[in-house]
Amino acid sequence: MSEAMTDDPEIPVVVDNPEENQFEAHVDGHVAFVSYMKHGDTIIFTHTEVPKELQGRGLANVLAHAVLERARAEQWRVVARCPFISKYIERHPEYRALVRQT
Repeated sequence: MSEAMTDDPEIPVVVDNPEENQFEAHVDGHVAFVSYMKHGDTIIFTHTEVPKELQGRGLANVLAHAVLERARAEQWRVVARCPFISKYIERHPEYRALVRQT
């Protein structure tokens, strides 16, 4: 697993788990994640899930930010099939340039 770094100890570290095709944040014994599929230089985000025990902490936003920053760093084109990631991109226009035009 490769790690995404964070300077804030309050923000969980998001790691890429390529064996499971998901980016994960491990918090209090639970795993929140964004599932993906990779095809060449395109990453398709398919699902975001935050366990009930972790909801209300902004963890889905942390995940979305981390995966989109990773996509930017790797120069991946993004397809947001996950409704949450799609809405996050709408609310954060700095990520719109990453979206693959069809």
